[in-house]
Amino acid sequence: MALIFAGSTHRLSSQRTSRILVPLLKSLFPNISAEAVGNIQFIIRKGGHVSEFTILSMLYLLAIRKMNQPVVWSWAQARLAFLLTTLYAATDELHQSFEPTRQGLIGDVAIDSIGAAVGVGLWYLYATRGKG
Repeated sequence: MALIFAGSTHRLSSQRTSRILVPLLKSLFPNISAEAVGNIQFIIRKGGHVSEFTILSMLYLLAIRKMNQPVVWSWAQARLAFLLTTLYAATDELHQSFEPTRQGLIGDVAIDSIGAAVGVGLWYLYATRGKG
């Protein structure tokens, strides 16, 4: 959560990340259009949202289960992990709304919630593998 919080500051704003990504893309694809660069940057940034909140939801699931217990599937635990992850996503966007170079977007909470659902789904697949 500390990494997500730190990433929600100016350090990982689109203005800062574009200073790395744009020259990289232009060196790999010299004829790439500005629109294509913008689309790729958008996909990478939103993919980052999904992946970090996928990991967070799985970490919540690990924390929720009882210590030294095998990985099992529980709808109650899955709901709680999804809820906690989505709640953190909302507070993260609230935090970004106070950052001058960032903006808090409800759409990003939705994207983060997709990441939470992916994490819960991966946990389900892992917990139920070979059981039916």
